[in-house]
Amino acid sequence: MSSTSEVGHAKNVANLQKLIQQISVYTLYNPPVPSLTVANLQTLYTTANGKLAEVEEKRHNNKIAIALRQAAFENLKTTCTRIINRLEILGLVSGTLDQAKSLNRSIQGRSKKKTSAANTDNEQQSTNNQISTSRQSFTQQTENFGILLQLLATIPSYSPEEEELKLSYLNSYKDSLIGATQVVDQTEAELNVKLIERNKILYTEETGLYPIAQNVKKYVKSLYGATSPEYLTVSPITFTKQK
Repeated sequence: MSSTSEVGHAKNVANLQKLIQQISVYTLYNPPVPSLTVANLQTLYTTANGKLAEVEEKRHNNKIAIALRQAAFENLKTTCTRIINRLEILGLVSGTLDQAKSLNRSIQGRSKKKTSAANTDNEQQSTNNQISTSRQSFTQQTENFGILLQLLATIPSYSPEEEELKLSYLNSYKDSLIGATQVVDQTEAELNVKLIERNKILYTEETGLYPIAQNVKKYVKSLYGATSPEYLTVSPITFTKQK
């Protein structure tokens, strides 16, 4: 579903075409300012409409990249849990196992459990910390996963038979997670460029669609008068300046 602001941008462009169609039938319409001529207004409409299409294309690409990244990360937490389960039966020194479990908690989005007294005295703070911890980024998850794999590489007894738990497979999986996030970042950057371009076309002072549309109305008002049917017809055609 499109946001209110996105609908507002599209409505501004659509209403420019409506305004053009109306003034095109006004026989006296002959503005002294080139940007207000029907021909230049039509060019502005075509440019703005094309930019809206470019924005939606980049937005679509970004949404696809986000969905693919979500799918790539879908098995990460389960995989890490399986790794920890394997480590727990290898008789590792407590320091190594504790480090692995700490990394897993970070990936899972869980904090280490506190004592009952601590939870009683700091219940609200604990809840806030839990929420904060759960708001981890995909990049942080990947970094912690990479550190966990580095730790596994130092454990000679970690030699699973399962293909999906072997270090070679896990490192390839980590690379795929990095790649998925990079595509999201790239498509987001491309979308942001198009958003900037769109906003310049629509809202730049004096040359943007919004100020030009206002000037068209002012010209019609000066040409036919504030109470004329010509002005009262174009006046309700609304244009909003988006934030």
